[in-house]
Amino acid sequence: MAFIDVLKAKAKANKKTIVLPETEDRRTYEAAAKILAEGFANIILVGSEEAVKKGSEGLDITGAVVVDPATSDKTASYIDKLVELRQKKGMTPEKAKEILLNQYLYYGVMMVKMGDADGMVSGACHSTADTLRPCLQILKTKPGTKLVSSFFLMIVPDCEYGEEGKFVFADCGLVQDPTSEELAAIAASSAKSFELLVGAEPRVAMLSHSTMGSAKHALVDKVAEATRIAKEENPGLKLDGEMQLDASIVPSVGKSKAPNSDVAGKANVLIFPNLDAGNIGYKLVQRLAKAEAYGPMTQGIAKPVNDLSRGCSADDIVGVVAITAVQCQADDK
Repeated sequence: MAFIDVLKAKAKANKKTIVLPETEDRRTYEAAAKILAEGFANIILVGSEEAVKKGSEGLDITGAVVVDPATSDKTASYIDKLVELRQKKGMTPEKAKEILLNQYLYYGVMMVKMGDADGMVSGACHSTADTLRPCLQILKTKPGTKLVSSFFLMIVPDCEYGEEGKFVFADCGLVQDPTSEELAAIAASSAKSFELLVGAEPRVAMLSHSTMGSAKHALVDKVAEATRIAKEENPGLKLDGEMQLDASIVPSVGKSKAPNSDVAGKANVLIFPNLDAGNIGYKLVQRLAKAEAYGPMTQGIAKPVNDLSRGCSADDIVGVVAITAVQCQADDK
């Protein structure tokens, strides 16, 4: 069974409601039809009945709930709540109404905030900034989390490394140039995400062009300090660095370059030093190793809301909805 099918089965065991606000995009309907056919999540589509009917022509989306902000009896309470949350930033009832009737991503986030949906998936035709802005304004960060960051769940076929080819890569989509403190926070969040989704013990490598002081540079110092902070704040976590990529995942290289590390050669969570490295790294693995890359998934938001690549396929959306549904289950605990 493919790993994404394992996640779908887990999602199906305790179905959650996911809102898809991008009803201007055909891929949303194609994904919704597949999700409903497989039955692993309940789906809400935001838009007018007429627009949804036109956009989904030829597809069976029976079972999806269509919510039109212009006619929904929930819209008034959403307007009131948005004003309450953003009043200090100058939000007025008139402005809140205009936003919620015209920006469906905001409406979807308000559905999650008010408990009418468990999570949201967006980004097929919106930037990461557009997807995350309403989340940060309305949902805020999860208690105890210092930073909202992102990760990719990477499934590499025929791979002996990581957790039988399963990895979390972070941050590949959000935090551009993290400080040492931010890298440490990304590492802690990514370890939790790996454990939730893969169900195995995370082994976290803090990546660099240096292994255990083999090179001297301010960039190396940043990762070394991040490692120190992360170990101090998460004493029970298997985490080490700084280390080069080969030392982190190849047992023979790890033993040679970092013989005293319990992570070297066995890492399954890879923390990249900045967004350039992370974004390039995941795309290289996706394209050259033909890996499945699910994300960028967000971590650290109070409720599960996940971003999509604008180049995503309908199947990519289906996969991200499955992961989001599993994240929603964790919120029940």
